[in-house]
Amino acid sequence: MSDSPNYYRPEVLSKISRLELRARRVVEGFVSGLHKSPYKGFSVEFADHRQYVPGDDVRHLDWRAYAKTDRLLIKEYEVETNLRTHIVLDCSRSMAYPEHPDSDRMTKWEYAATTAACIAHLLLHQQDGVGLTLFDKRIRRQQPVSANRASLVGFIRALEETTPDEATDTKTVFPHLAEQMPRRGMVVLISDLLTDFDDIVNGLQRLRFRQHDVLVLHVLDRDELEFPFTEQTLFEGMEDLDVEIRTDPQSLRSAYLEAVQSFVSRLRATCLDHAIDYELLSTADPLDVTLARYLGNRLHRQRSTA
Repeated sequence: MSDSPNYYRPEVLSKISRLELRARRVVEGFVSGLHKSPYKGFSVEFADHRQYVPGDDVRHLDWRAYAKTDRLLIKEYEVETNLRTHIVLDCSRSMAYPEHPDSDRMTKWEYAATTAACIAHLLLHQQDGVGLTLFDKRIRRQQPVSANRASLVGFIRALEETTPDEATDTKTVFPHLAEQMPRRGMVVLISDLLTDFDDIVNGLQRLRFRQHDVLVLHVLDRDELEFPFTEQTLFEGMEDLDVEIRTDPQSLRSAYLEAVQSFVSRLRATCLDHAIDYELLSTADPLDVTLARYLGNRLHRQRSTA
């Protein structure tokens, strides 16, 4: 349909198509790919020995170890595997801000949904598996992990058919998600995270306890980051519709910006403490530049510590 939202943007994809999204930790995939696997095989990087059993390929016997120990040992190697990525996307009502954007301005939902579509395209291009979970106060919709490029059609359709319309409740959603992801992989959380701080942290800790590689892409509108209001304004709750406050913005601007900065700093520090990638995304920044910079920096960090 001509009036359907466009979350699949070639101008963004062209800027990130040469980049990679690699797992920082061991993952469990299902075909050979870019990422370290906990499963042993016969590849290029030595991992360990195991006792020879009849039927093993004698070409993988370690004769030097046999000379030293008088035991027949098989050399095992780490195989590389494709990545199973779960994109967890916030579709709560607060993501619809601003309610009436200018023609050249995205809502948080449009920015986040386009980010999700671009990451899905990138992963499928790498022959990695990607799935989608849309959530607010409950899990609204899920698409299972698939490495089939045709699955991108269903991925985009799910985004197009979703309208942010409910409150957020990570306290119940995140534990349920963690139980649904028994195999190690990557979890990309895209959200404005405008909910209880402790609920966010507890949810992220559950995912890390399951040994997932977790990425947090924190999407905020430029109004939320800069608070540019000057005249007396009526502020309405995005998720609690009964909340209305009329005030002089200039009288609280300093305290507001301090509170936002404190929240972002605490969240970034908590993610760092739990080995979670954190990136703050402003809807004022071009998405192609933001994603290219983030993925490039992430890849550089991984290579420098390898």
